[in-house]
Amino acid sequence: MATPVVTKTAWKLQEIVAHASNVSSLVLGKASGRLLATGGDDCRVNLWSVNKPNCIMSLTGHTSPVESVRLNTPEELIVAGSQSGSIRVWDLEAAKILRTLMGHKANICSLDFHPYGEFVASGSQDTNIKLWDIRRKGCVFRYRGHSQAVRCLRFSPDGKWLASAADDHTVKLWDLTAGKMMSEFPGHTGPVNVVEFHPNEYLLASGSSDRTIRFWDLEKFQVVSCIEGEPGPVRSVLFNPDGCCLYSGCQDSLRVYGWEPERCFDVVLVNWGKVADLAICNDQLIGVAFSQSNVSSYVVDLTRVTRTGTVAQDPVQDSRPLAQQPPHPSAPLRRIYERPSTACSKPQRVKQNSESERRSPSSEDDRDERESRAEIQNTEDYNEIFQPKNSISRTPPRRSEPFPAPPEDDMATAKEAAKPSPATDVQFPVPNLEVLPGPPTVVTSTPAPKAERKGHDTMCVVLTSRHKNLDTVWAAWTTGDIKTSVDSAVAINDLSVVVDLLNIVNQKASLWKLDLCTTILPQIEKLLKSKYESYVQTGCTSLKLILKRFLPLITDMLAAPPSVGVDISREERLHKCRLCYKQLKSISGFVKT
Repeated sequence: MATPVVTKTAWKLQEIVAHASNVSSLVLGKASGRLLATGGDDCRVNLWSVNKPNCIMSLTGHTSPVESVRLNTPEELIVAGSQSGSIRVWDLEAAKILRTLMGHKANICSLDFHPYGEFVASGSQDTNIKLWDIRRKGCVFRYRGHSQAVRCLRFSPDGKWLASAADDHTVKLWDLTAGKMMSEFPGHTGPVNVVEFHPNEYLLASGSSDRTIRFWDLEKFQVVSCIEGEPGPVRSVLFNPDGCCLYSGCQDSLRVYGWEPERCFDVVLVNWGKVADLAICNDQLIGVAFSQSNVSSYVVDLTRVTRTGTVAQDPVQDSRPLAQQPPHPSAPLRRIYERPSTACSKPQRVKQNSESERRSPSSEDDRDERESRAEIQNTEDYNEIFQPKNSISRTPPRRSEPFPAPPEDDMATAKEAAKPSPATDVQFPVPNLEVLPGPPTVVTSTPAPKAERKGHDTMCVVLTSRHKNLDTVWAAWTTGDIKTSVDSAVAINDLSVVVDLLNIVNQKASLWKLDLCTTILPQIEKLLKSKYESYVQTGCTSLKLILKRFLPLITDMLAAPPSVGVDISREERLHKCRLCYKQLKSISGFVKT
């Protein structure tokens, strides 16, 4: 009888280069869990289908880095706010700019779509919160009360309230009908990064840089409980769809919490770094994180995660509308949100050709149309997602297939051991974290032989270029001038070549000289910032050798009194010591942060 295959609880799905420059914001579509939007320092907003390598659509028009992005519930509209304070709304199905909203005087830090109406809320570093009517292209109301940047905004499930979190350590609740603040929730001792409404009950969760998560009762306007001891600043939280627990995306793990009383149900190691957003689909939690220009996506199988202190929820019960589900047995009965009727649940599309809402022609509108574009870069995926053949079936589908979980066996370790790696990988073995490797089979629409051939051709080009660069370095090395060979490796501007050279130099400490340090230290800082662990390890080894051999000399030279007369060699040495000290200070500052 065959032994059943044990699959992973969490795994890395994929990693993509999302922008030409650093990624500054990203968001997942909450309805499907399959649509990803990223904003970058290149002033673009790019759309992706999770687990597919190619960009679907690229939205242009912003003239400064995109600081915040948000998709509406049906995933038909996207709003993006920039560093300059401008906000742009695009219609994804029509593939064009819908509105440009101006009014904030500083960075847009947070955005959210109203769950039912054609409204967008924006929070800025100018401390103001604004409510915009997309149809009228104007600001409906401005909410003042925060004294520092507004980091997160969320509309309540019934659309009547707006919660805001800010760097001033407070959470505020605003009544949209009355246009005023209902309550302020103090208690956090650091900037509040995220707020999230319970899907059913009058309950609000807030996460802060003070490493705590607080739960607030929205009937009594008081704290319910406080989760302390988070491993780092809380940046991303999400309630389970049935409201039974709260997920917190930590630096190295996913944590599952209850609040009455406060307790941790489960901890799952994921190692996703600074996770930026979470979504749930098909009993899988999707998490996305970014570093520099790269975006990584991860999956956690929630069927293998403890979510309550009692028996699991009946799957038939989960299919009922949220408002009809009974509260969790361990939680007290709270008031339930009263949602609008089904007829009003979906926002009506803006019809620009209607008599009452036609946009009057102006030079500003014409300029928006010219400067803002929606560039469809993958027609097949775009048509599949935003231009369905019928109005009922939509991809990404509401009930899309779950991502296949990779097997959890000893083969992963064998594969890791078979990979070619630099010499330092032997000295610094990589920890065997089973959650890191992705699934062994990649879901792709390209036939397997064609995909393999394309990958083979790309790898051949990379290896040929690398071999040519190493020949250049070797030619300088054979002359016996180590400094010249290092300079040539740096001039090539390829960190892989620098790593190869350092792996040799690190094995012989006598090769290190002070003038070599002035060239290598800037490269070490780049290696420490790399996403590749072998690069970081090589940089650490080189840095350790430099500190051991030259730090006493550098400190002594800088502390010594000025020399009497002219000593050219001493002045040159002092100049090199100052350069090294300045670079070491820069590396120290990076490591501390």
